[in-house]
Amino acid sequence: MTNDAKYLELILNPIRVCAQYKPKFGQGAKGDGLTLAQFQQLYQSDPFYSWFGLDNPMMYAAHKAAGGMTSVYRQIGIGGEKLFRVVLQDALSLSDADTIWSYEVPLPNGKTRTLSLDGRVPLNRIADKAKRKAFQTWMKKAAAKLNVDPNVFSTLTGAVFEVRQGYKSKDSKRQNADIANAATAYTKAYLPCAVILSTQIDGDILLRYRAEKWVVLTGLQGANDPLVSTYDFMREVVGYDLAAFFQRNQKMLRTEIDLVLKALLAPEAAQ
Repeated sequence: MTNDAKYLELILNPIRVCAQYKPKFGQGAKGDGLTLAQFQQLYQSDPFYSWFGLDNPMMYAAHKAAGGMTSVYRQIGIGGEKLFRVVLQDALSLSDADTIWSYEVPLPNGKTRTLSLDGRVPLNRIADKAKRKAFQTWMKKAAAKLNVDPNVFSTLTGAVFEVRQGYKSKDSKRQNADIANAATAYTKAYLPCAVILSTQIDGDILLRYRAEKWVVLTGLQGANDPLVSTYDFMREVVGYDLAAFFQRNQKMLRTEIDLVLKALLAPEAAQ
């Protein structure tokens, strides 16, 4: 429990940003978004929108709430990524560099693009022999469950992780990118693992990812299986009870979300 304050800041700081969300209404991808007054000026200057009364403050509130909700989910995911990576460092005595993984892909214009996942555990950097053995045993069982070729598994030097709060999107571009990440991970000698913090994942996506040799962990409680449950994996393999952390701090988590939602649902709050 000594790390609770540090861990709470990691996951709450991104969420707090959401309270300041303001919709842009097509006024460019960058910038701070429009205030209620700016929104009304924009819509009142458009005859068509003005005829329909779309400059109504409730319309602004609806836009702010809709965009803000998406932002809340996204920021919870960002906070979860940061928390997961720091827990790996603390529980397995890894450095920041140990837990970062990226690779470059060539582009048609001759340049390269850097892609990255959210965490890494190189086996040879786990100093504690018992923890290293436990992690390696988990990798072996997870790979066997996916029918990974034993010859391929023998080359693996650790695992890399993609962390998400949930995964309900049917975005084929994102799925294809994830599958490409998994293929690259194997070529770089890492077992790819998707860590979903909730149980919110589309069933078809779950089946497809496992068919493409992704280890997929979800936020199941009571499974007692680190091959399928994020929280069993964190407790039994990494050595930190992440579920217990969320449970004992849920009052603060709920309070922060409540404050953000109230700000998003009030038309004038973000001004």
